[in-house]
Amino acid sequence: MLVALTLVASLLTPASQLTVPGAEHAEIAALDDLTTAGTALTGHTDPADWAGLHSAATVNPTGVPGLQIDGYFPDTSTGNATRGWNHDSQFVIRLPEKWNGGLVVSGTPGNREQYANDYTISDWVLSKGYAFASTDKGNVGVNFHEDGRRPGDAIAEWNHRVTQLTVAAKAVVRQRYGRKPERTFAAGISNGGYLVRWQLENRGWLYDGGVDWEGTLWRVKGDNLLNYLPPALKAYPDEAGVRAAGFAAGSEFLWPFHRQYYWELTQQLYQKELDPSYQGAAADYDYDERRPYAAVARIALTGRITKPLITLHGTLDTLLPISRDSDVYAKMVGPHRPFRYHRIEGGNHLDSLVDLYPDRLRPMLPAFRSAFEELEGWVSP
Repeated sequence: MLVALTLVASLLTPASQLTVPGAEHAEIAALDDLTTAGTALTGHTDPADWAGLHSAATVNPTGVPGLQIDGYFPDTSTGNATRGWNHDSQFVIRLPEKWNGGLVVSGTPGNREQYANDYTISDWVLSKGYAFASTDKGNVGVNFHEDGRRPGDAIAEWNHRVTQLTVAAKAVVRQRYGRKPERTFAAGISNGGYLVRWQLENRGWLYDGGVDWEGTLWRVKGDNLLNYLPPALKAYPDEAGVRAAGFAAGSEFLWPFHRQYYWELTQQLYQKELDPSYQGAAADYDYDERRPYAAVARIALTGRITKPLITLHGTLDTLLPISRDSDVYAKMVGPHRPFRYHRIEGGNHLDSLVDLYPDRLRPMLPAFRSAFEELEGWVSP
């Protein structure tokens, strides 16, 4: 088990001597509090970036002094306007004064910027003594699919950027504390959960384990959001038709919100990324008739993880229904790989909706924190 260390300031490498390998630009700030309670006041986070991902009742730790490094890697796209840089592949690295020997690396959910996991992941792991790093994945916003030349390029870049940041962050940690991390964990929500899965399947040597919170499932043939969202759109509001698309019985009260804000937009964004020549309606899209298999193959998951992975998924997830996502991924991984799967009864994709339906929904964030501590115990020597 990692144990928090009280480090004498004179033993830490000065901020002025730290470099981020491969970065085109980096700015280092010594902060009294690396958590959102402090960074929201100093301009070292963006509250709009993490809005909607947690319940208003969430209580987070505060008061973690240390260094924050903000910067970006070389890139030609300019969708991320955070900090006025107008430059994608932005990252944040946080280095607490009291370090426990570990590092947590994350990619963001949705198409958000690098601060999206600050409230849900960064605050809590920093309070435990971990260094933390997060990337914007190399392209942000609803026009992310315009990045790259070939279908699938934008999502393929996400995986590259997480790998790139992990390598760089491990080097920065070694510079700052004088030794490499004892444990490096990947953690993420939704698209960030997909990135955890992909990293542990393809870059497992960089990590000691990961927590996947409702990761998006991409596979060439079989379940993915391009073949269950169109039938749901076409069937809505017919309950039998939407349930046949994979959405859970008992989640009906969530359908109007998700139909209005998420189903069609999500379908359109990823169809534009993976099958940009399609010009029809979102509800009429037929994945197996269109066969964008080559593009999806570039980002597909296999289940062949090489390091311990804990997946958690809410049974009332109304964007990525559990029956078409993590239930399927658990079968892909199989019983012979280092995998644990937790189905969270009453959990939805968005914890913010718990505030509207406190008697019907269970927040996922406490389950994530429990899963993370479970992972710590699992991989401890």
